[in-house]
Amino acid sequence: WYEHIENIKSVIIKPGVKSIGGRAFQNCTGLTSVTIPNGVTQIEYRAFENCTNLESVTIPDSVNYIGGNAFYGTKWLDQQREQNGPLVVVNNILIDGKAAEGEVSIPEDVTSIVGCVFKNCTGLTSVTIPESVTHIGDEAFKGCRKLTSAIILSRVTRIGYSAFESCTSLESVTIPAGVKEIKSSAFENCTGLTSVTIPNSVTQIEIF
Repeated sequence: WYEHIENIKSVIIKPGVKSIGGRAFQNCTGLTSVTIPNGVTQIEYRAFENCTNLESVTIPDSVNYIGGNAFYGTKWLDQQREQNGPLVVVNNILIDGKAAEGEVSIPEDVTSIVGCVFKNCTGLTSVTIPESVTHIGDEAFKGCRKLTSAIILSRVTRIGYSAFESCTSLESVTIPAGVKEIKSSAFENCTGLTSVTIPNSVTQIEIF
């Protein structure tokens, strides 16, 4: 499979499939189009990452989870940025924001922010996360070195692994009531951080 993965040009996913696994088609550089059938609910982490010639993707409404970098490095994602701006949203899931610049307010219909969505974004300076968001993935803002402000209004219950790691310009964070877990390295190497407000709802804090 991996010896000839670059030769795959088309994929037929049969009805009945519920999930496309992590890295399932990663580096299939010959793949140009994929149609995901209705009934699939999950596209896992890096499923189509670096499928550099993938330019046509059909995603049904049944998909309610998309993993981090699932389509990173594809022509399709580049097209979505050109057509819709730097925030790429699919089925109310924010799947990419790496091209964002300045102050960003995430649309109020977004319910989920995938892992790595802004990772190493060089232009992002502030972000407002609306109340509609219930999930923020691991490493979502990792390496956003110009990020100074994160306003979290959402209903998240968990701050993911390395969520704000190496955000060296981040000065203060107010974690919303309702968050129960702050996972490992959430604020590691945030050398400018001077204030963190943690609500009473938090029951677990791993290594900062």
